[in-house]
Amino acid sequence: MTINKILPLTETTFYIMMSLTEPSHGYAIMQKVEEISNGRVRIAAGTMYGATENLLKQKLICEVPGEDKRRRVYKLTTTGKKVLKLEVERLKELVILADNLL
Repeated sequence: MTINKILPLTETTFYIMMSLTEPSHGYAIMQKVEEISNGRVRIAAGTMYGATENLLKQKLICEVPGEDKRRRVYKLTTTGKKVLKLEVERLKELVILADNLL
C-alpha cells in the first residue's frame, strides 16, 4: 500500500484518526469527533462502522484489548500516525497557499 494513494483523507476519516491519538471505542470516538470539531461534525453509527473497517483494512488503525469485551477498542498504528502527520502538513500547505492568494 502506497501512502500517497490514501491521501487526501476525507474529513470524517481525518477526525476519526485525530480522535485516536489515544485508544478508544466507537462511541467514544463519535463523542470526541463532535467535541474537537466544536459540534460541526457528527458521525452516525453506520458511518463510524464503515470508516473503522476501512481504516483497519488499510492498517491505519488496529484493535487493542479493552476492559469491556463488548466494545472494540482501536488505536492508530505507526503507519496511521505517519499518514495523519502527512495530512496535517498537506492541509497546512493549502492554508498557506490560500492566505498568500487572498
